[in-house]
Amino acid sequence: MTKRTLSEMDLAMFTGSDEVYRHALSGLLYTQGIQYMAEHGGAYWLIDAIASYQRDRRITGNRELMEFQLWELAVRGSEAVLTCKADSDRDPTITQEIPLTDFPLSQITIYVENNTICLPSER
Repeated sequence: MTKRTLSEMDLAMFTGSDEVYRHALSGLLYTQGIQYMAEHGGAYWLIDAIASYQRDRRITGNRELMEFQLWELAVRGSEAVLTCKADSDRDPTITQEIPLTDFPLSQITIYVENNTICLPSER
């Protein structure tokens, strides 16, 4: 696996987004901070994973999740767990184990709101 160069301080510099990107397969939008995270953290797969769940019944059948999603990736060694919930005080609606990753941060929180994936600081 390639050593990635991404830090929480890097992501903290994103406080808004002048430009958005469109996920090729889903049409979901994502911000400059998410683009930076994907490029410097080798995590385009994370955008793909979040986008792939947008048509899942657990999201489309839940009004709260259709309006707002809180995604968390928790990395332990070379493994990770990706979860989605309606808010920080809720139990996860979706949990996906990632058996192998080289994502450089121990955790990251990502929001999906108004069909756009963003960092919390970009909301």
